[in-house]
Amino acid sequence: MANTLFVSDLHLSEETAHIEQGFYRFLDNEGEIGRLFLLGDIFEAWIGDDDDSDLARRFAHALTARAQRGTRIFFTPGNRDFLLGADYLSQFGGTRLEDEVCVEVAGSQALLMHGDTLCTDDTDYLKFRALVHSPQWQAEMLAKPLQERRALAQQLRAMSMNAASNKAEDIMDVNDLAVEDALERHCVTRLIHGHTHRPQRHRLADAERIVLGDWTSTGWCLRDDGATLALEQFPL
Repeated sequence: MANTLFVSDLHLSEETAHIEQGFYRFLDNEGEIGRLFLLGDIFEAWIGDDDDSDLARRFAHALTARAQRGTRIFFTPGNRDFLLGADYLSQFGGTRLEDEVCVEVAGSQALLMHGDTLCTDDTDYLKFRALVHSPQWQAEMLAKPLQERRALAQQLRAMSMNAASNKAEDIMDVNDLAVEDALERHCVTRLIHGHTHRPQRHRLADAERIVLGDWTSTGWCLRDDGATLALEQFPL
């Protein structure tokens, strides 16, 4: 049976060549992948589907090669790459998912999210998120020239890093009540997300929360091989 793989938080940029090449090797070396779910923050920043950077071209080429081997590719937007849309995904037949979506995983329905909306204690971030997800802000952003968008993306990254350095660690993790609410709203007992960079399988009272890891010197994926569900870490 073909594997289903879940990855997130590669944070690709021109400064992360080892992660980028490690991801491509990971895709090349895998056997049959039926579904590949990219759960957000695949890119450190995304300035629009008209991005003509070498990174955008290389990534599309690698994903096209994987799609040609029969892999269906799905993308959930993260807090870094929320502007990535259908035009770019169409280059390799990818499908953009909603912020919250349920799919079959290991024989039952599971809720997939990036995970940032679960961090409800981080009220400053949620206000910022509401702003940049508004249609008006996005339309104004995408109307700017590419070079101006690149400069703005760098400014936003610097602001984000500075803000994170001044926040308590627990504020940037998920809120337990938000997790419970998400599971109840979707009537599922399994949640899979990234964002927090705290890979772990959490056993809840009557459910499970699986957190994907961020790619650094090692990569992470959640593998559903039809018989088992495994959170895997491997060197790049």
